[in-house]
Amino acid sequence: MIAYVDMFSGISGDMTLGALIDLGVPLDFLKEKLSHVLHGFQLKTNIVYKHHLKAIDLIVDVIDEGHASRNYSEIKELIENSSLSKKVKKNSLLAFEKIALAESNIHGKDIESIHFHEIGGIDSIVDIIGSFICVEYLGIEKVYASSIPLGSGFVTCAHGRIPVPVPATVAILKDVPVRSSDATTEIVTPTGAAIISTLASSFGQMPEMIIKKVGYGSGKRDTGSDLPNLLRIILGKPQLIEKKNKTSVHKEAIHVVKTNVDDTIPEVLGFLMESLFENKALDVCYIPVQMKKNRPGIQLEVICRKEDLDNIVQIILTQTTSIGVRHYESGRSFLLREKTFVKTSFGKLQVKKITNPDNSIRFVPEYFVAKKVAKEKKIPLKDVYARILSDANPGESHPIVPIELVK
Repeated sequence: MIAYVDMFSGISGDMTLGALIDLGVPLDFLKEKLSHVLHGFQLKTNIVYKHHLKAIDLIVDVIDEGHASRNYSEIKELIENSSLSKKVKKNSLLAFEKIALAESNIHGKDIESIHFHEIGGIDSIVDIIGSFICVEYLGIEKVYASSIPLGSGFVTCAHGRIPVPVPATVAILKDVPVRSSDATTEIVTPTGAAIISTLASSFGQMPEMIIKKVGYGSGKRDTGSDLPNLLRIILGKPQLIEKKNKTSVHKEAIHVVKTNVDDTIPEVLGFLMESLFENKALDVCYIPVQMKKNRPGIQLEVICRKEDLDNIVQIILTQTTSIGVRHYESGRSFLLREKTFVKTSFGKLQVKKITNPDNSIRFVPEYFVAKKVAKEKKIPLKDVYARILSDANPGESHPIVPIELVK
């Protein structure tokens, strides 16, 4: 499943959790999961109507004020020592790290000692961790989001009266598309900003999808806007590219990273490619280019997903002599592939199973498997490839190697 988070009136933690509950997450399930992390609260929901649209208003009743706020280290320990799934832990830790880094830069303090005020309270912890629990429960594998509208005016917090959007929200939303709105108060909280910047793989238009369900979460403020204070999350399945023969070509948003270098030695480039693939790059290639002062150079092009972009950029700037990279969001269309095993003249071997645009299946040899066979049998790699292709794809035309060669 995929989801599109439509932030036409901003986003907060309780709005996110309310919309996810409206999509079908049982409240008792959420309570039970959160009870393994912390205590001192009760969850309840009300059905409200904003501009005649029904929505879930989530309420976190704090019944134990003993931990009105926590520092980053305490929250990190709380999550790490819980029985949450690895994915929920990872996302929760990442969201709180975003908040801690923002507060650290704003106040000039060490990240581990940053003391959260509003965000360190039980309700905010419930909103953040609860949102990731709900996303996992709904089986959402990829999240897309609209650009984020920001409010205006001033709000009063633990540090006094400050402008909207508050400094922490601005810092968390670095590199995220934002826009103005007619709201006259805060409509994007640091909690909401941390949740969506952790979840979303891209920001912009709704992707092609088959809609299955829509959930609305209600905000509690009068925003001064003509729009209802709601968050809409649309749940669905990825839309296939349909052609006459009903293809199974899939689409997804990716990021392209590029940089040019003319003073990096080949050994470094070889090591760099290995490092990038190890860190979830989808593709890496080197293109010969003619650079300034007539110098021959190399253009590095990397394709990656949004969640891996920062790490990919960091690796490139660390491992090469480049002092800057270009990156932008793009799209790609691809065929489904998976690992499987087939019977061949060399025994049962692992291959790639690829679904063609017309939904037919073909099998392609795995290089490392074919390489191992070629070395063991002391025969050319091209002959191993041909034999595996022939055995795995009977009926197709391939250069057949006499069986005597592969015994």
